[in-house]
Amino acid sequence: MTPGQAEWRRQTIELDRPNVARVYDYWLGGSHIYLADQDLGRAMVAVEPNTRAIARANRAFLARAVRFLAGAGISQFLDIGSGIPADGDVHEVAQRACPAARVAYVDIDPVAVAARRAALAGNARAVAVEGDLRDPKEILAGERVGKLIDFEQPVGLLLVAVLHFLADSDDPWGAVATLRDALPPGSYLALSHATDESRPKVVHAAQRVFSRGWQGHGRARSRAEILRFFDGFGLVDPGLVYVPQWRPDRPADVPADPSQFWFLVGVGQKI
Repeated sequence: MTPGQAEWRRQTIELDRPNVARVYDYWLGGSHIYLADQDLGRAMVAVEPNTRAIARANRAFLARAVRFLAGAGISQFLDIGSGIPADGDVHEVAQRACPAARVAYVDIDPVAVAARRAALAGNARAVAVEGDLRDPKEILAGERVGKLIDFEQPVGLLLVAVLHFLADSDDPWGAVATLRDALPPGSYLALSHATDESRPKVVHAAQRVFSRGWQGHGRARSRAEILRFFDGFGLVDPGLVYVPQWRPDRPADVPADPSQFWFLVGVGQKI
């Protein structure tokens, strides 16, 4: 057992309550799950049979966005809400394109952080730390993040499938603005966010099921609300679109009705 694995197993896990990172891992076919996570994951699939496909599409967007940023010269990434390790993690994609790339993973869940530290054993160019998106100043001031990420040079900020877990009262727009203001010009923001613009009945039903199980207060948001997160950034083509539409690897990857994947995604460069 590696030190990272030992740390993971020492974590206090609330087995009777689902965990956002583990439920997402369940949809992706992962193994870091317990009965409560499976129950909530299955309940969501019962309401929205496309849930697993949406999770996979979101994961594929993350990889495409990281490849795009690496191609644009970004060699350091700050991934907030990084979740549990899975195939095609940010450091794997980024370091394949640029072996010197550095990645700081941040998550609120200590189990997810411990699992990621175990996965990163021996990789000196990536770290995993605990942090809360609702307190971005603490993330930015963190010693381990500061040692790895040079905020004098452009950064790729990744907020993928995390902002919809914040309630309006958490001021998610203010949190993103704080992070934006810490980045130098030439930095990028890549985000994905659940939206209720195309399938409101299904999305709101899924939101109710998830909120009851998770006991959280986030929500899907409108296109206009999601666009606000890009204040101070210039959206790159193709703009804010449904997840399969963002620079697909193949035209065949875009379904006839992209809105069935009810996540809006985009990448913007700091102006």
